[in-house]
Amino acid sequence: MSYNNHSFAQTSNDLRVIELFAGVGGFRIGLERASEHYKTVWNNQWEPSTKRQDASIIYCSRFGAAGHSNADIATVDVDEIPDADLLVGGFPCQDYSVATTLRNSGGIEGKKGVLWWQIHRILRDHKNPPKYLFLENVDRLLKSPASQRGRDFAIILASLSDLGYVVEWRVINAAEYGMPQRRRRTYIVAYHKDTDVAKSITDPMNWIAKNGTMAEVFPITDSVEKKSEFKIAGDLSQVSATFNKGKNLSPFGDTGIMIDRNVMSFDSEPDYHGVTLTLGQILIDEKDVPAEFFILEEELKQWEYLKGSKSEKRVNKTTGHEYNYSEGKMAFPDYLDKPSRTIITGEGGSGASRFKHVVLTPSGRYRRLTPVELERLNMFPDNHTLGASDIRRAFLMGNALVTGIIENIGISLMNKIKK
Repeated sequence: MSYNNHSFAQTSNDLRVIELFAGVGGFRIGLERASEHYKTVWNNQWEPSTKRQDASIIYCSRFGAAGHSNADIATVDVDEIPDADLLVGGFPCQDYSVATTLRNSGGIEGKKGVLWWQIHRILRDHKNPPKYLFLENVDRLLKSPASQRGRDFAIILASLSDLGYVVEWRVINAAEYGMPQRRRRTYIVAYHKDTDVAKSITDPMNWIAKNGTMAEVFPITDSVEKKSEFKIAGDLSQVSATFNKGKNLSPFGDTGIMIDRNVMSFDSEPDYHGVTLTLGQILIDEKDVPAEFFILEEELKQWEYLKGSKSEKRVNKTTGHEYNYSEGKMAFPDYLDKPSRTIITGEGGSGASRFKHVVLTPSGRYRRLTPVELERLNMFPDNHTLGASDIRRAFLMGNALVTGIIENIGISLMNKIKK
């Protein structure tokens, strides 16, 4: 697959894009497939505690070094970031709580949680902050932390509302809309309230159920479960300390919208009737698979044990305490007539694992997935991550997103803005 020409000139129809936590460019790939008018003007990718910056190297190799920042985002002055219309990014999910103050990030618990506040800092301090946001995170964001269900997402919504944004979200499983991997992620699209898009949302329920940015490209049925409406009250420190405290369930449904801190959400069901890509359809020919991806006969028993069901006594190495351990059976080999299981960062390497994918070849041999096949499951171009080791390529895809989701939302968002 060829890439767009990245030494482009700006036109009045273009949307300038800032890509944060860029990885190997999943957002950029999806958006540039969606429209030639998405123009990435600046991007940042930094992997802490890693000497070789594989993702940054690959990003520059594929898209060029112009506008690329390979620095800890916390050290980047907002004045160094150019004006843009849209900010995108798959920000890491850890702990977003606020202990004391947002001004210096000194009171935020959780090293990766601090990264949300870097997005907040850019939106708050930039002289011309982007009018539109498109973000991605894990599906558990709506329910974390376990001690205060939904608090993290409430902090994010409240902070965006205080900065003037209307926010919609949807938890989407890519496989439920025909894509080749079962990967559930939370997608967030936000519009500053002074934009025409935000002003056009006169019926919030209809927007998230039928006519909104995500509903138009990822339709849902008329079935609505666990509908909730409430307001997120208090300053951010109060939200952090008290939101949903003592409750066992998160109040956030997997489909929702927030306007002026007023939340409306529900659980929805996908309404898709198209073609579904399967794991078997993305596999390369067996004769093209390098020898190291095949599992040796003598190693099969270990794979079968790890993939199988278990009910056994184990001993805690630290305390010496004996406990009962059990887990269910996993498919071995993986089904070829269905979308794949979710790729994880530990997918690479030859060692036996419960979670790595294993397929049975036409010749009767078992093998792991190659880097190209992992790229295809995320709908990346073949060999996009070429240049890194096979283990790192697998890690990068385990951290990536399904670009088909980004492409579809990108098409709808562009249409909404240009309308």
